[in-house]
Amino acid sequence: MNILTNLYGPFFDINNWENVLSSSSDWLVIFSLVMIECILSVDNAVVLATQTQVLEDKKEREKSLFYGLWGAYIFRFIVIGIGTFLINLWEIKVIGALYLAYLVFRFFDKQKRGRKTRKLVKKEGRLSVFWRVVIQIEFMDIVFSVDSVLASLAISSNPVIVLIGGLIGILAMRGIAEVIMKMMQKIPELETMAYVLIGIIALKLLLSIPMIDIEIPSIVFAGIVILAFLITIGIHYAKRPAKKQ
Repeated sequence: MNILTNLYGPFFDINNWENVLSSSSDWLVIFSLVMIECILSVDNAVVLATQTQVLEDKKEREKSLFYGLWGAYIFRFIVIGIGTFLINLWEIKVIGALYLAYLVFRFFDKQKRGRKTRKLVKKEGRLSVFWRVVIQIEFMDIVFSVDSVLASLAISSNPVIVLIGGLIGILAMRGIAEVIMKMMQKIPELETMAYVLIGIIALKLLLSIPMIDIEIPSIVFAGIVILAFLITIGIHYAKRPAKKQ
């Protein structure tokens, strides 16, 4: 019980909340944490947007992100409390990298065999597919939140500040995921590009484990994402005149 009080006591300290909410310097720290969360979560946003494409209905895609959002909030609260122990959880990155590699393999394997199989899978057991997507979203939130929480705790040791910054950042990241999701509907080539990026993300996760310890800076990955988007959009519009002819 004492361990739980030490880990989560600051979250329920009203004075702590009052001090944070009334302090301009704390809000500057929170703003910094939101920026860091958004930069670190670019790869997460790409993965989330891609995972929702399994659902045919637009409302179900949005609902899966909404459910995933609340799950991410609950998990973030739990993780911040035990943040000091997360440094040793490199195994979760390996599991996440292998899972992402599996997603990439499955996508390109289906592309090779054609889209008929894919459509049948979508229609079969629609409700269960929805909840499977929600569970996948939660799993990837767990994988990607490790770096975000550790980076945030390095900036501020106050869990309330880290929690507020994290919650706002998660909401902003979901917004990015929705934008990517809508773009995928208009530009089909973005789906293939997203899975190529997921392959890079899997490699990025694997390289970051302590035994390898090669860190690809988040700002570099953000640049790769932007460049990939621009190239894919360019290819899409270059194809359009050819289709009309």
